[in-house]
Amino acid sequence: MNKKQKRTLCRIIAAAVLTAAAMIMPETAPYNFIRMALLAAAYITVGYDILIGAVYGVIHFQPFDEKFLMAVATVGAIALGEYTEGVAVMLFYQTGELFQSVAVGKSRRSIGDLMDIRPDSANLEHEDGSVETVSPDEVPVGSVIIVYPGEKIPIDGIVVRGGSSVDTRALTGESVPRTVRVGDIVSGGCVNVSGLIAVRTEKPFGESTASKILELLEGASAKKSHSEDFISKFARVYTPTVCAAALALAVIPPVLGILTGGNADFSKWLYRALSFLVISCPCALVISIPLTFFAAIGGAGSLGILIKGSNYMETLARVRTVVFDKTGTLTKGTFSVSGIHHNTIDEKELLRLAAYAESSSSHPIAKSIADAYGQPVDRSLLGDVNEFSGEGVVAIVDGKEVAVGNEKLMARVGASPVACSGIGTVVNVAVDGVFAGHILISDEVKPTAKDAVSDLYRARADRVVMLTGDNSSVGIPVSEELGIKEAYCELLPADKVEKIEALIASEKDGKVAFVGDGINDAPVLARADIGIAMGALGSDAAIEAADVVLMDDDPRRVAEAIKTARTAMAIVKENIVLSIGVKLLCLALVASGVAGMWAAIFADVGVMVLAVCNAIRALHTGAGSHKKEAA
Repeated sequence: MNKKQKRTLCRIIAAAVLTAAAMIMPETAPYNFIRMALLAAAYITVGYDILIGAVYGVIHFQPFDEKFLMAVATVGAIALGEYTEGVAVMLFYQTGELFQSVAVGKSRRSIGDLMDIRPDSANLEHEDGSVETVSPDEVPVGSVIIVYPGEKIPIDGIVVRGGSSVDTRALTGESVPRTVRVGDIVSGGCVNVSGLIAVRTEKPFGESTASKILELLEGASAKKSHSEDFISKFARVYTPTVCAAALALAVIPPVLGILTGGNADFSKWLYRALSFLVISCPCALVISIPLTFFAAIGGAGSLGILIKGSNYMETLARVRTVVFDKTGTLTKGTFSVSGIHHNTIDEKELLRLAAYAESSSSHPIAKSIADAYGQPVDRSLLGDVNEFSGEGVVAIVDGKEVAVGNEKLMARVGASPVACSGIGTVVNVAVDGVFAGHILISDEVKPTAKDAVSDLYRARADRVVMLTGDNSSVGIPVSEELGIKEAYCELLPADKVEKIEALIASEKDGKVAFVGDGINDAPVLARADIGIAMGALGSDAAIEAADVVLMDDDPRRVAEAIKTARTAMAIVKENIVLSIGVKLLCLALVASGVAGMWAAIFADVGVMVLAVCNAIRALHTGAGSHKKEAA
């Protein structure tokens, strides 16, 4: 507990002791005076802030909140001589409020632990070898920072010296440390476990992985779901309505009694109206619904699943069709040259020309060709470069026109490629409009991809679809290996958007989620009902366009995200039914005189405690399965 919560707890204990002492006092003189003094002290001790808040609300013309309801109900009960019940209402109300505050604090601490990943300092290495401790936002891009064992890596970069084990749990939820060596990429927010490493920074501190995670989490609470918006609007209308109903209950029956010649009994109906007010407090709904989403976002974040808002969680719970991009999502995206076939020129020369032509591209295939060539590119030999989306690149290399790409590009430059029987991506090369050979690029399926597809079917996904720009000879074998029944190949980025729109149109009640990682996936991620991006290796554009980010690039997290969202929505519905159902029942019992103030206390505080306990379950959704997996 924080200091404020501890003070509240002390007030509750003191008020409870004073109330208990008053209850054992005889109601006869001279003890009655002492008894009244003890109850008054208990009431002021536990309820002074509620009374002040109620007066403040009235002064500022915002009276219809729970403080106003509690103040009117308890003061009215005391005025009617129900001293013990008046104090008890305030005592139990404050107990419920404390419980709710502790529950919210627990959720915030869970997210706070996740968010405690941005270090306060960085060890900047100067050219003379000296090391200076500076603020991370003062480190220029391209600088070398030293990360000692036990320290957090402050900024994203590449290891240039040393090696170590890196704990990525804060970012990805993965419990097993990852080994890094020279040339490996490390993300800000991870913890260096063992050896000293030197890292050359690639991004400013404000654009590091840790900073982006914080921005995503801090912005998540601002994006409210339809359920939260409904509850907020409901409370604004509900509270004044029940106040009017309580007033009617206090006035109309006694007046009718007088008009019909019966007994007015104003005190009896006023007591029922006050009990009615206590029951009507909408705390359970107003508190538990946002708390459920808040806890679920925190629980998912601890597993490396960043959901950008409760509105996206609500949509995610309704997903029935999941569409995967292939490269970098279901496959590792680490391409390598597996063969050079049907070449009419020397293999090394063919590879050199292709590497020069692709040297300006950031595509994984271009990188694999550059890695296979293994030598620096002399830019003076490179002329104009033209990239054709979804086809390839045409560049002037050493005075020759070199075209590197698929069959569509070969048709564009008038070359006649030779078919390849190998499994993989075929990169055709033409020199001055004449086919010169092709390079076969192979990608490896992620070891968890098949389980990811199976998990989705077990999570009641109706359709799992794969989209890829590769040709059918590459895409279909991958989809069959993974158990994906629908696969669409040879798609340009615009074709993927059209396919997503067609899938959305075919869905009657469910939603369509798209999972991708590349910059060319950004339009599709934005168009889908829910865009899910691979965060660790995914492009910045894909992460910005997505609604959900998977920090460890594990496709199994898609099913976990959907299950988390569905659990959260189930808890929301349970709390709505519980809160409204119990309140309506108790309202009817109190209005008819069957139940009194104690039933009202249970309907208000008891239901709120039950709803908050239920909401906290969302904090641990998916944790059990994640622990099993880690084991």
